[in-house]
Amino acid sequence: MQPVLLTDRLILRPLTLDDAEGIQQQFPHWDVVRYLNALVPWPYPAEGARTYLEQIALPAMARGEEWHWSIRLKSAPEQLIGNISLMDEQDNNRGFWLGPQWQGQGLMSEASAAVTDYWFGVLKRPVMRVPKAAPNRGSRRISERTGMRLIRTEKGEFVEGSFAKDIWEMTRDEWLQSKSPSQ
Repeated sequence: MQPVLLTDRLILRPLTLDDAEGIQQQFPHWDVVRYLNALVPWPYPAEGARTYLEQIALPAMARGEEWHWSIRLKSAPEQLIGNISLMDEQDNNRGFWLGPQWQGQGLMSEASAAVTDYWFGVLKRPVMRVPKAAPNRGSRRISERTGMRLIRTEKGEFVEGSFAKDIWEMTRDEWLQSKSPSQ
């Protein structure tokens, strides 16, 4: 079983079917979905969150192939504000979304650091690769701040349409070195 992860301001709780309503409230906003993979249905169906949990996220978690957490503020733990995931897929190891009213506050940087630490520290993976829609500047900044580097650009299909998809990378050694106190 995957653990609850805590940061200064956040509780990252493993997803359950009980999260369907919170996801359904926060997820179907253009500012959330526009840069996500085109596999995300848009307009988002009324039962989209429940279907996603039942058919994709929860079975993958049970198989040990994916790790999904709801993002919640410590100050309001009952409110789901986003989702962050790790996937054991080539060139797609971390993904996330955050409700619009919580964007721009550094919360996703905090959540990303926690799950990246889990990827390298607990799961002992040697490398993390993260795909991003090239125009998604906020997501790009998170990768840059954590020391990831752009390794290639290819064509991508997103909810908003076709445009460049950047693949970012960091190794386990680079992550561990970035966390060490400076000598």
